[in-house]
Amino acid sequence: MDACRVMNEGEILNENHIEYPLFNAVIYGSRVECAKFSKRLSCAVKHLPLRIKFSFEYDTLKAIEKGIGKDPTLVLGGKIFIEGLVQSEEITKKFEDLLKL
Repeated sequence: MDACRVMNEGEILNENHIEYPLFNAVIYGSRVECAKFSKRLSCAVKHLPLRIKFSFEYDTLKAIEKGIGKDPTLVLGGKIFIEGLVQSEEITKKFEDLLKL
């Protein structure tokens, strides 16, 4: 599987590596921005020892209820993790820092 692509709802990046920790990621935003972010995220972290299960929330009111103000926003473990369509390098760094904990 080529991980550098738009991910689908419920799909797990690096799913064959069951020894890797699994993170549930919800990407909030418009369909276009969520697609862009999922592709960028999959490219940025495909080499890291982790799995990510993707889900998407396109409802603006639900995003506002969660305190989300930027499109797109990645929520990981129920907490805002990355806001905006940031560069791949920033995404990689955030996940590398997370894995150090």
